[in-house]
Amino acid sequence: MIKLGVNSVLFKDFDVETAVRHIALCGYDGVELSAIQGMCEHLVLDSWQDQAEELKRLAAEYGISYLSMEVASLDEARLTKAFEAAQAIGIPVVNVGPGGKSNEEADLVQSIATLSHLSDLAASYGVTLCVKAHVGNAIYNTPTTLRAMEAIDSAGFGIDMDPSHVYRAGENPEEALPQVLSRVKHVHIRDCKGRSAGPGPIPQQACGRGDIDLAAYCKVMVDGGYDGPVCLEVIGAAGHSLAEVSIIAAESYGYLNGCLRALGARQSKDDALQRQNG
Repeated sequence: MIKLGVNSVLFKDFDVETAVRHIALCGYDGVELSAIQGMCEHLVLDSWQDQAEELKRLAAEYGISYLSMEVASLDEARLTKAFEAAQAIGIPVVNVGPGGKSNEEADLVQSIATLSHLSDLAASYGVTLCVKAHVGNAIYNTPTTLRAMEAIDSAGFGIDMDPSHVYRAGENPEEALPQVLSRVKHVHIRDCKGRSAGPGPIPQQACGRGDIDLAAYCKVMVDGGYDGPVCLEVIGAAGHSLAEVSIIAAESYGYLNGCLRALGARQSKDDALQRQNG
């Protein structure tokens, strides 16, 4: 069964327990911990040891798991801390951006070389490093993603397939996904209006409110056998109330859970409990 989560960056104005609690209340299976320096550090990598036991306690108390961590940076020293933290806390995936600039061959070559090295490092900690095509970066669409896939054979490497970035690069995500699905280990998901550089205000990022055919995207995921995490990532939430960000999370859960249940890729929590209890 596909697990649904939320990147805690949506709750950037609130502490990590508030984020975890409200993500769980919305029905999600797990959390993607934001460890993005200068943006949202619910996991502070420079002192992750001080948080590890508390994070484990929160997961147990609220009945969730940590599906992934977003670091964004390609700095090796910072990612080494991320891999150490992921191993200790039980986080299987660390997500980064590719860096560099679009349509610069030297930047693409450098990005791929860096990701290859860092993926081997991730594997040594039993963690998968995932990168997504990112508007404006060296890897930004399906052709550049395929370049990375062809060049990197590390067991610690995966693709984080974010339909909003691919859509804003001029592609239809449901058509792009089959080309890369064999290496997809994580999905960041959100909606957007139009194909502008940014995803727009947070209400437009709620799944089902924008122009992306996310229902078709979900069908391609399921038909292709994907069974990894799918984590809502909504950016730009600073200054919004707890009610506002929780509504975005809850609405997106309803949309995604409904799509995936109709496709047989999710079950109700009552059904799951009945199966566990025989």
